[in-house]
Amino acid sequence: MSETRTSAAGGMETSYGFRQVGEGEKQGLVNDVFHGVARRYDIMNDVMSAGMHRVWKDAMISALNPQRNGNYKVLDVAGGTGDIAFRIIEASRRLAHATILDINGSMLEVGRQRAAKRRLEENLTFVEANAEDLPFEDNSFDAYTIAFGIRNVPRIDVALKEAYRVLKRGGRFLCLEFSDVDMPVFEKFYDAWSFNAIPQFGKVITGDGEPYRYLVESIRKFPDQPNFAAMIENAGFSRVKWTNYTGGVAALHSGWKL
Repeated sequence: MSETRTSAAGGMETSYGFRQVGEGEKQGLVNDVFHGVARRYDIMNDVMSAGMHRVWKDAMISALNPQRNGNYKVLDVAGGTGDIAFRIIEASRRLAHATILDINGSMLEVGRQRAAKRRLEENLTFVEANAEDLPFEDNSFDAYTIAFGIRNVPRIDVALKEAYRVLKRGGRFLCLEFSDVDMPVFEKFYDAWSFNAIPQFGKVITGDGEPYRYLVESIRKFPDQPNFAAMIENAGFSRVKWTNYTGGVAALHSGWKL
């Protein structure tokens, strides 16, 4: 079982967990995973992070510090269920506008239902599209956010260049993603939890543990913090940095379009 991470040079486009797949095959396989777990996506995040994803997401919004005016526009990519976008809108005192983009219609439908319950429809636009080919003009958004989604994008380098393109000059890029644990003792416990417990919990919650196995494996294949930072810089971003959360279980990468 190989756990070798891909590098800044690429490799995620043909990596479906630890399995190598043909060029162009990964997106369909990933779509099937998220069609299957959409209704229980937030429970899935609780299981995979032991509930810590909520703390990490709040920290992400604090780092973004969205402006409290009606002209502030955020693009939240792979954000179908709305978790990040809702937080941004609330942090802006319901003044900002967020566009939620996801390639998966099932995830977007969950987001629409959740938005209606929160009465946030006026602050939101839902778009079904690919992160590698954003249907927006250049210089359209003040911020681009993506949480726990970019490792599922086959051509990450293309998605990052698209992020740079649609941001306004002075715009902010923020990516929250599971990353490389930097505490050896904790890493052993984390590996045992990830590869043994998470798929079992997934089977109990959804009836199928395989989507969770893919998600765990995809975390181990994703580039580590320095390599992912290099990819962000290669897309054109400046002042790229990252902050580790919970010993590197997750990391928040950020950059600016200057």
